[in-house]
Amino acid sequence: MNETMNRKDLIVMKLLHYFITEKNYSPILLQGAEDEIWLENLDSDYQIVRIVSNYIHNDEQLNFDLFKTKRIVSKIRKKIFSFHMDVLTIYTDIGDNAHINDIHKMDCAYLYDEKDLSKYPFIEKHFPDMSKKLIFSEEGVQLFIKITNDINQKNKIEAEKAEQIFKRKKPVVTYSLLAINIFVFLVTTIFGNYNYLLDRFCLYGPYIREYQEYYRLITSGFLHANIFHLAFNCYALYIIGSQLESFMGKGKYIIIYFFSLLLGSIMSITFNDNPSIGASGAIFGLMGSLLYFGYYYRVYLGNTLKSQILPLIIINLLYGFFVTGIDNFAHIGGLIGGIIITMAVGVRYKSSIQDRINGIIITSIFTCFMIYMAFMMRG
Repeated sequence: MNETMNRKDLIVMKLLHYFITEKNYSPILLQGAEDEIWLENLDSDYQIVRIVSNYIHNDEQLNFDLFKTKRIVSKIRKKIFSFHMDVLTIYTDIGDNAHINDIHKMDCAYLYDEKDLSKYPFIEKHFPDMSKKLIFSEEGVQLFIKITNDINQKNKIEAEKAEQIFKRKKPVVTYSLLAINIFVFLVTTIFGNYNYLLDRFCLYGPYIREYQEYYRLITSGFLHANIFHLAFNCYALYIIGSQLESFMGKGKYIIIYFFSLLLGSIMSITFNDNPSIGASGAIFGLMGSLLYFGYYYRVYLGNTLKSQILPLIIINLLYGFFVTGIDNFAHIGGLIGGIIITMAVGVRYKSSIQDRINGIIITSIFTCFMIYMAFMMRG
């Protein structure tokens, strides 16, 4: 009996070492999941890997295990906002009356030891280096110590990365943007030159195209119609901007804010010839950026995406469609701009070089298209 347990412990430890240290999987804590370990990596071909060490003695128990797995995966998928999840289940103790090769709805494997990997082409396809990585020069206690130390070190590094991302930082840029907006409004109120500033710096397509007053694409984002308009935008900027600045960093945050403002302004003058002012286009860009960031970190922010970010975007867009006097084209342009520019600048520890290149290409094409629509088609 001890020999069997040692064999199972050994293969489980080797698999954990491989998936955590080599493939960047993270453990999932589940209630009621005994004698099995769940790992997730949303960027992998198999988003979920299960390592099951309890004894499966017949087909009935095997089918029940798979049924239970599907229910748990469904709950995880909803929680982390994923539309589809592929699951790999690796069993380490199966009886002769459990016919694992007859399972077709989910990829399953039985590994008595690493030599059994050759029986499962789907594992070799997605993890071609697994057979080599499960071989160690250490044996016995030294092997367990090495594996445990490597896993602990990897978990420590990942924890430090998460802390760097989600640790609250002072939102200096957001405070500066708030100060500029408030200062401009106070100047227009105290000196009574609102109409002059509005005429000189608001977003107005005919003036931008005819007189090349391109600065209006940016300056309009710092003008507000009244104290309520200012208060609403400043509150939204403080709530959303302070979070995004903390997540993305000050440099990327500045790029996201001003690009969203710019693209929102360009889309506005493409479809709207009325004067427009306000920071809401940039704020929608921040929401789009937060949505993109939250998708990459949906393990942490999945519930927030569903319950707060998405409803906030949808409600505000719908409000803009049904209420007159709101420049919803600037909102839509800012939202798109926030998403695509975040693709281009990248999300820390998540975006690959290829992801950023794709983002730069998409951002460039869409921006050029909108400039053409705004200045060539309307010119």
